[in-house]
Amino acid sequence: MLGNFTYCNPTKIYFGEEALLNLHEELKKHGSNIVLVYGGGSIKKNGLYDQVIEILKEEEKNIAEIAGVMPNPTVEKLYEGAEIARNHKADLLLAVGGGSVCDYAKAVSVSAYCDEDPWQKYYIRRESPTCAIIPVGCVLTMAGTGSEMNAGAVITNHAEKMKIGRVFSEEVMPKFSILNPRYTMTLPHYQMIAGIYDIFNHICEQYFSDEDDNVSDYLSEGLMKSVIHASRIANKNPENYEARSNIMWAATWALNTLVAKGKSTDWMVHMLGQAVGACTDATHGMTLSAVSLPYYRYIMPYGLAKFVRFAKNVWDIETSDKTDQEIALAGLEAMEQWMHELGLVMNITDLGTNKDMLDDLVNGTLINAGGYRRLSKDEVKNIFLECF
Repeated sequence: MLGNFTYCNPTKIYFGEEALLNLHEELKKHGSNIVLVYGGGSIKKNGLYDQVIEILKEEEKNIAEIAGVMPNPTVEKLYEGAEIARNHKADLLLAVGGGSVCDYAKAVSVSAYCDEDPWQKYYIRRESPTCAIIPVGCVLTMAGTGSEMNAGAVITNHAEKMKIGRVFSEEVMPKFSILNPRYTMTLPHYQMIAGIYDIFNHICEQYFSDEDDNVSDYLSEGLMKSVIHASRIANKNPENYEARSNIMWAATWALNTLVAKGKSTDWMVHMLGQAVGACTDATHGMTLSAVSLPYYRYIMPYGLAKFVRFAKNVWDIETSDKTDQEIALAGLEAMEQWMHELGLVMNITDLGTNKDMLDDLVNGTLINAGGYRRLSKDEVKNIFLECF
């Protein structure tokens, strides 16, 4: 394990088919003014909206709503939600939806009482909140982002062609999250597999760094194998509760900060994917799948030992009579076959990009230093050229 670290995760999780019943208990801990945050209306079609409203009314809460949160929440939507929350004097933001809704609620929580532009303060200057923070609770309907148990919030600014994620302090983490795997079964297949790859890549982003003997990497390997196994079952039978419950729980542990402890982390696949998302509004998990393999093939020589370990421990690659280079490449080939098996998008052209957007993609990519190589802008450009 590297360095010194502190681990604290204050989010309380309620998991299972009867998890929503615990909303009663959690609402009693907060004041009367609740802002219900949700997306495009699927929760009204599947009945979850009515169930949540019934519980809120039984607990005698005053309800305001922020509806229409989009898959890639925009800065304009953030300003709108902050105003609603502030005017309602919100005691709790209750996010009911997928990761984007949960992300958005956390962004609103630190923006409602911010005395300056939250985009500039939090996402450009990367400053910490100095204002009152509204508590957040989540009822999750999609497995993928891990937003239900972390302090991350991703916001898109179309005018600036930027999509930026910000991880706040533990005060911004949801106070509670309700996870019922049944809620994820109404998702279209495309969204399910996009979420699965989002989970897998979250783990990869924290795995492909450092060479020390680190407990976090052993945990990551177990999580990756679990995701691969459950994804194959769910891909053939999306109604399989055991597979969907394992995927949902793996998503939470993939990004609740545990497997990042004691090591550096990469996150360049997310930086590349978010640049694509800023230009296209494409589904987040698919932007990651479309850029992953060109990036990993490029950095593999700089972290060869970890890619060999990945091939052996995650993909069970036979190593006899193979060089380390051959073993590592075989691991990435096995990963590629699995991605094709699921039906993931494998290039950014299919997401609506073209080479005329190349400069915007490169300029919209934030460059991190935690992985095996800190990329130059020219290297980012060359990687994107391999993604078309």
